[in-house]
Amino acid sequence: MRTHTLGAIGEVIGSGMRHAAGAAVDLVFPPCCCNCGVMVGRGSALCPGCWSTVAFIERPFCEVLGMPFAFDQGEGTVCGEAIAHPPVFDRLRAVAAYDGIAGKLVHQLKYRDRTDLAPMMAEWMRRAGAAEISACDAIVAVPLHWRRLAWRHFNQSAELARHVSGLSGKPFAAGALVRAKPTARQVGLTKTARETNVRGAFQVPVSGRAEVSGRRLVLVDDVYTTGATVSAAARALKRAGAADVTVLTFARVISGPI
Repeated sequence: MRTHTLGAIGEVIGSGMRHAAGAAVDLVFPPCCCNCGVMVGRGSALCPGCWSTVAFIERPFCEVLGMPFAFDQGEGTVCGEAIAHPPVFDRLRAVAAYDGIAGKLVHQLKYRDRTDLAPMMAEWMRRAGAAEISACDAIVAVPLHWRRLAWRHFNQSAELARHVSGLSGKPFAAGALVRAKPTARQVGLTKTARETNVRGAFQVPVSGRAEVSGRRLVLVDDVYTTGATVSAAARALKRAGAADVTVLTFARVISGPI
């Protein structure tokens, strides 16, 4: 009993010290909006003005591709693109349109090493994919090839996936999917060239098969553009026996007004 009491007291003291340390840091470096830099109540947040300009993707939208509809067409409606060209994955969910502040946050995380943005972005992703995350068995990230990872030092998709996992309590299957061959950067490539570039790029290693076979997975990436990368990754997961694959991204490219 005494040991448990001391342990509880230690936890309280430790929590208090962490809170005090955080308050001291905020006093010296007041938390600022992740976009415009004005002071906000807490770190890793947007000010009300910036928040109001984010083009969040909300219902009604296509149940398969997550493309927002201009008006409610009824529950379970699927867009023409999903009917004409059914994706390899089962469904896509995204937080916001890839423009404005959402696009800037993705760029800051990916190219400016702003890993401090990942917890905030992951929290929004957890909300956007709440139902799918609740039903899944594990979280998987779109991986980088080891050479690019060594050069970049971190994988932005893995950072987002790790935080989504922590926030949701779902396991992060970090080794379930690997990028077996190096690929060129997708930026600037046409849709066809993107598909060719990532064809056969992903594999489920022998050590990861148990985490994939027969399981419902949420595949995390930072942004959905043409879908070439997540489609190639989802195809590898399906071939390894995944029962269901939801793609979850922070942003997605949308043509036309939202």
